[in-house]
Amino acid sequence: MKQGTQGPAGPDAAAARPPGQVRVPPQPGAGGPARGEHPHGGPHAPRTRPLIQRSSVRGQILDALRTALLAGELKPGEVYSAPALGERFGVSATPVREAMQQLALEGAVEVVPNRGFRVLERSGRELAELAEVRALIEVPVMLRLARTVPAARWAELRPLAEATVRAASAGCRAGYAEADRAFHRAVLALAGNEQLVRIAEDLHRRAQWPLVGLPAAPGRADLVADAHEHTALLDALIAGDPDVVRDLVEDHFAPS
Repeated sequence: MKQGTQGPAGPDAAAARPPGQVRVPPQPGAGGPARGEHPHGGPHAPRTRPLIQRSSVRGQILDALRTALLAGELKPGEVYSAPALGERFGVSATPVREAMQQLALEGAVEVVPNRGFRVLERSGRELAELAEVRALIEVPVMLRLARTVPAARWAELRPLAEATVRAASAGCRAGYAEADRAFHRAVLALAGNEQLVRIAEDLHRRAQWPLVGLPAAPGRADLVADAHEHTALLDALIAGDPDVVRDLVEDHFAPS
């Protein structure tokens, strides 16, 4: 919490495909190698071609790029061109540009005119600042909800808390990041304030982007420990123990 593609339909397809790959439908203009990869001497995009299948191509590419960022496949400080990334995913440059524009709004990349998009270099200080802002927003809300939401409503969130533990145990940072946000989103939604949920979600996602000089993914043990904080918090909320809830929530948002 201190710090987010669907596979193919059918077991035969999954067995024949390399792990982690999903299928992208052909796009106009994507039949041959794209030109202009990393202009001005920029680094080459990774050559793996994950395949995706979902209704929106832009949404598919956005999910795939988020996963690549969290996995460290797209390196902080490096510039990637839309045509090169389009070749990687087997699509035209247009949905890549659209997805990258969204990532720019989320604070993951910045636009480099006539070159592409640079993955932003983030520091530990920035992460600490995000943690502080998240705590200022989420902690008071969670403590208020702990006094007003009945135990039965908290119990309904058990599957989401357990999903974070499963994702952490699998060691997949992208999967864990998504499950982590889903749990927090469900908790804050109980406040009935859509603007609060949107702002908190944006801050949470920004806090999940990799840091410069650190491994792209934390160790599995760290993810599991973080995930178990969700279940411990939920246990305290169901039990109606405000002192334990306060301690757990404040510790959960403390900078690493």
